[in-house]
Amino acid sequence: MTTDTPRPEVLRYTAFSSAPGGGNPAGVVLDATGLDDDAMLAVAADLGYSETAFLTAPPEGLGGGEERAYAIRYFSPRAEVPFCGHATVATAVALAERTGPGKLVFATPAGTVPVEVVREGGTLRATLTSVEPHVEEIDGADLAEALAALGWPAADLDPAFPPRVAFAGARHLVLGAATRARLADLAYDFARLEALMRRLDLTTVQLVWRESATVFHVRDPFPVGGVVEDPATGAAAAAFGAYARELGLVPEDAVLTLRQGEDMGRPGELTVTLRAGDPRVRVGGEGARIG
Repeated sequence: MTTDTPRPEVLRYTAFSSAPGGGNPAGVVLDATGLDDDAMLAVAADLGYSETAFLTAPPEGLGGGEERAYAIRYFSPRAEVPFCGHATVATAVALAERTGPGKLVFATPAGTVPVEVVREGGTLRATLTSVEPHVEEIDGADLAEALAALGWPAADLDPAFPPRVAFAGARHLVLGAATRARLADLAYDFARLEALMRRLDLTTVQLVWRESATVFHVRDPFPVGGVVEDPATGAAAAAFGAYARELGLVPEDAVLTLRQGEDMGRPGELTVTLRAGDPRVRVGGEGARIG
């Protein structure tokens, strides 16, 4: 961004909560025309949220139906990320406040992501549909390094949740905590975990504790983004939905509730919907403007 380029308007929204003090805050730039990569990174770093979303005109052929179409990119304070669920929800809510609820479609670096926004009472709720996910095993030595960086003995893992790397737009290591207390006690080696995550191209580590058949508590260390923890992580929620379905932990048709941010004082709720016959995962939640 040169000195002649006007600084863009940066909106602040939270996703996966109807309260500004809950969920995960994101920056939203509705018109990033003229901003290069360095400028977008500078805006994201200055704001300091885990991600900021930047909208530009859509590529030719995107949408074409009743959807409103955009290209979108996501920057953490340190780097661009291929997909960010909470910033997508925040952006969709920001657009719906200006042009009304309905269908949107975003061209993301990870692929095309449709979003539908509805109004429920006085609250806007956005649901994204992920790109096609996949799940892969993690090497034993890499798992051992992840546990060492987290300070988790192997006995603290829930054997019902085999460690896997799951993708639904970005890569996340999924680890199941044996107890709620284990999940609540998060104090890890930032540099060590970041180094491993960069080597494995991971966006977050998705730490999970199962409360009931359909309710899960999750936390997401995010050192590669320059923050200790992400308060509510839509991309990881989509990846977890794919993981849980593939490993038979939930039915092919299921609606899951993920509770995140409680241990940070920013409670949020993510709804993960799985549909038989459709490999994609839907992640929805409320959103609200901050300030």
